[in-house]
Amino acid sequence: MPSAHVPPVDFDLRLVRYFTVVAEHGNFRRATAELRLAQPSLSRQIQSLEKRLGVCLLDRTTRGCHLTAAGQAFLPQAEALLWSAELAARTTRAAAAPGAVTIGYVGGLIITTAVRELRTSHPHADVTTLHLDWNDVHTALLDHRVDAVIAREPFPTDRVRVTPLYQEPRVLLVPTTHRLAGKESVTLDDFADEPLIRYPDPAYDAFWRIDPRPDGRPAPDGPLVEAHADKLEAIAGGQALALAPATDGNSTPRHDLAAVPVQGIQPCHVVIATRTRERNPLVTTFHETARSHLTGRDTLPAVSIAPHQPRGPFRTAELNRPADAPYR
Repeated sequence: MPSAHVPPVDFDLRLVRYFTVVAEHGNFRRATAELRLAQPSLSRQIQSLEKRLGVCLLDRTTRGCHLTAAGQAFLPQAEALLWSAELAARTTRAAAAPGAVTIGYVGGLIITTAVRELRTSHPHADVTTLHLDWNDVHTALLDHRVDAVIAREPFPTDRVRVTPLYQEPRVLLVPTTHRLAGKESVTLDDFADEPLIRYPDPAYDAFWRIDPRPDGRPAPDGPLVEAHADKLEAIAGGQALALAPATDGNSTPRHDLAAVPVQGIQPCHVVIATRTRERNPLVTTFHETARSHLTGRDTLPAVSIAPHQPRGPFRTAELNRPADAPYR
């Protein structure tokens, strides 16, 4: 027996957003302050949404409100619906405005020469830049916040095209009072038993701590940190050491830290990343401009560096291969 036809719900995204704000605050009064609506008006809007859905989403009490079972089920769907609408708008605007491009970059990577060349060759284009956190490369590309990113590997690469630009050697950050601070260079054996700063992401942690080591041993654990400033403070305080790119002007060097070149380990790789199905001709032009202008010669040595990267399919094993192995 065929199921009864259920008419489609005509969603008003404005009402959906009102519901998510009320659900977030658990209180109509606080929600009205954020939405700048009168409380009776907001209450009517929520009732209108409940009527369209045919369910009660919120239980109202004198102390506030809380989600019903139906409201709990609808909330993640409502948030996804709003996000899909935002993404659809961004994607559409990007397709309708090929005369605009946003270039992202991370850490202290310098992209000035390539961006200047793109602006010179396309004087009527809207070329903007956006600094990203190390763990935001993949998301920013897929969300269309940026159209190309200059970044250091590793980071998630699904639906992303990655082209190598140049390599950066790695250094060991140590306190100026450390036994290795005055060395011209060190090898992994020199600090094999020293604890190294840990990071929340497994792939990022594996690359920047060389974990496991070539002989299969795990890297000694240091404190777990997320913020760059916390990492530098932990190193200066003698809690652990850290590997970092040798050329990164991400922040003002600290006088209580020293950067010692490390020999015999794989360098980090600076790349340009774009979406795999990108059609913006300005992105194609910048891709070629970056390959010819961003060679690493315009980077400046610094003591403090902020590495990366996030969730997804990484190539950590390849990045930590022996230093004399060819780069693919």
